[in-house]
Amino acid sequence: MSSNTENIPPQVIKRILKEIAEISSEPLDGIKLISNDQDVSDIQALIDGPADTPFFGGLFRVKLILSKGFPVQPPKAFFITKIFHPNVSSNGEICVNTLKKDWKPELGIKHVLLTIKCLLIVPNPESALNEEAGKLLLEEYEEYFSRAKLYTEVHARHSLTLKSQYPADNNIGSKSSSSSNTNPLDSNKTIPNSGNNTANQSSSSDEPNIKMAKLQSNVSTAKKNDKKKALKRL
Repeated sequence: MSSNTENIPPQVIKRILKEIAEISSEPLDGIKLISNDQDVSDIQALIDGPADTPFFGGLFRVKLILSKGFPVQPPKAFFITKIFHPNVSSNGEICVNTLKKDWKPELGIKHVLLTIKCLLIVPNPESALNEEAGKLLLEEYEEYFSRAKLYTEVHARHSLTLKSQYPADNNIGSKSSSSSNTNPLDSNKTIPNSGNNTANQSSSSDEPNIKMAKLQSNVSTAKKNDKKKALKRL
């Protein structure tokens, strides 16, 4: 893939590098930024599936596409890891107001990554790109939870993610983990263990967790659906 850097003005490149440095110095809980030294506009990250969601236990790779109009124009965001979510289309495109009508030039890469993580906690079925997922979320939450969890187990398990997304010839500026059972978010120095740092991120995650708790009030009594039947839908 050819570099997009030559199409981006120097002042924009300078801002991107500054944001990357800030995220490296103040790591985001459960998010590992993957920088590409050959193309600073290639912004990718690994997001740990939040607890108490059907994405828990999964490791999701996302990609931001920055245009030459950034930061005036919002980036486009995509899930590279397959996911069953109301606000993610079949090609992985993410629909969220922050990247559209609510975008402001002062918002940056950090804000976008946190927004995507919050979207895993609190989906927005009103602006669904995946209509089936949006309908199930509103009308049959148990089925939605089961389908989303199954996708997580099939496509986003940590070992699977490490094997498929850290190939030996990967030119992205990140080394492979030494063990397929190791979560790179825990081992990389830029990401602290979530167990001791949850309180530090409470300001960005408390409100979504409260909303999600209401949305999931009946999950504890939900019965598991037939996985063989669900696998046919994948």
